[in-house]
Amino acid sequence: VASNRINTPELADRLIAGVRDKGPLCVGVDPHAAMMPALFGSAGPEAAAKWGVALVERCVGRAAVVKPQAGLFERWGARGMAALEQVCQAATRAGLIVILDAKRGDIGSTAEGYAEGYLGASSSCPCDAITVNPYMGVDTIEPFVAVAEREGKGVVVLARTSNPGSKDFQQQLIAGPQGEPLYLHVARALAPMVARLRGPETGWSGLMMVAGATGPAEAARLRATSGDALFLVPGYGAQGAGARESMAGFVQRPGGLEGGVVNASRSVAMPDGATGATALKDWERAIDLAISAAQAELVEASRS
Repeated sequence: VASNRINTPELADRLIAGVRDKGPLCVGVDPHAAMMPALFGSAGPEAAAKWGVALVERCVGRAAVVKPQAGLFERWGARGMAALEQVCQAATRAGLIVILDAKRGDIGSTAEGYAEGYLGASSSCPCDAITVNPYMGVDTIEPFVAVAEREGKGVVVLARTSNPGSKDFQQQLIAGPQGEPLYLHVARALAPMVARLRGPETGWSGLMMVAGATGPAEAARLRATSGDALFLVPGYGAQGAGARESMAGFVQRPGGLEGGVVNASRSVAMPDGATGATALKDWERAIDLAISAAQAELVEASRS
């Protein structure tokens, strides 16, 4: 498939430039129907599109990265997918980095379809990176990495997630000379892909890994194993992890701790002052304050 890429920096370099400029916050765009402000209309795909685009606009100048949650749009079928496309297109036009949280994982031509559909040059739902599930094997990730390599984009692999059930498989010890948990075996297997998506300017890689903030010790072990892979860190905010815990897998650089982005969804996209707002200006003020407060807390933690 031909690419229309022209002098587009690698994702890792673009992401790190954004983080150094604005901070490591990644804003989750999760349209929970029960929490959608009524001022955007009745809870449905059209309201989700309006809300999502408005949220993206509030992120401009305050955060470099957004993360739409595909499943919360897909539940509405074709109209939901159209809403997701509108949000991703708006974020791309605004110059934001878009990580699509879709957790895809399949083999052969099916994986190629997903990869081209979201990371390809002609995608109607453009994103800079997509989350993938590695537990069918490294060959299922290769089609995504191939397209990302061609387009200057990224792939985010589930390694050690933030949910309680991560202990069921990811943290199980695998027989061998070191008896390490499965998520470290996953990280080691991805080393060649980490090298392929490394940004020439920063040395970080757009082969990213999910490292949940609810497991700071595991995140530190994952960093020691994964080298230059950037981390996507869920679990901060509404899930209970603090700013410093969220950066357990980051490393010290001249400007402070660095190594990825920390996602917050409900705590910044649906704070108390926003969900009940009846006027757009009140909603905008609440969102601006929530994003700025989270960003400030993360930046302070990175420099302390």
